[in-house]
Amino acid sequence: MPTWSTLSFQDGNSPLIEQLIFFHDQTIIILIIITIIVRYIISTTFLNKFINRYLLERQTTELLWTILPAVILLFIALPSLKILYLIDEINNPLLTIKAIGHQWYWRYEYSDIKNIEIESYIKPTNSLEKNEFRLIEVDNRVILPIKSRIRILVTSSDVIHSWTIPSLGLKIDGTPGRLNQGRLNINRPGIIYGQCSEICGANHRFIPIVVERVSINQFINWLNSN
Repeated sequence: MPTWSTLSFQDGNSPLIEQLIFFHDQTIIILIIITIIVRYIISTTFLNKFINRYLLERQTTELLWTILPAVILLFIALPSLKILYLIDEINNPLLTIKAIGHQWYWRYEYSDIKNIEIESYIKPTNSLEKNEFRLIEVDNRVILPIKSRIRILVTSSDVIHSWTIPSLGLKIDGTPGRLNQGRLNINRPGIIYGQCSEICGANHRFIPIVVERVSINQFINWLNSN
């Protein structure tokens, strides 16, 4: 795999992560422009031979370098606030699921539609199929419909866990005795992978997350078969 591809984001599978990637690119462009301008000013200051022994103050310059950073910060802060609002706002979810972290597996509850509970353990290496990944495949995947507003509630039964899927832009801490919520709106079908990103004990690396994204009709058929 090329080096540059390992440094980039995963392909976005939700509107949220797409907005986060756009915001990242915008901020990086602003920082590159600032870096180039500052390096140019420093180099010209060192290399020129202009001398003015009587220069004591320059109100115009001081006003400019006070207002300009404030304007730049607005260009960064306003999109950031918009994304924070999108992350927290959940309106009329079609489905609510609950993810409960255990040492070291996840339990999922589909309690608002049908009383379905599944436990998701890491799949042993000797039982993997040819198209499955080692140390990240599970025996029971989370089945979710695409193009639907979904709310996920995350908690824990023992220690602090973290339900994290990078390609959805989600990282929700599961704290014992508390409920944290997040929103899901998946763009396209397929399978996406994640892992607990909280150091939750000796087998922390053996608590993966696998979400299978299906159409709404396939999701209804899956509900009826359980």
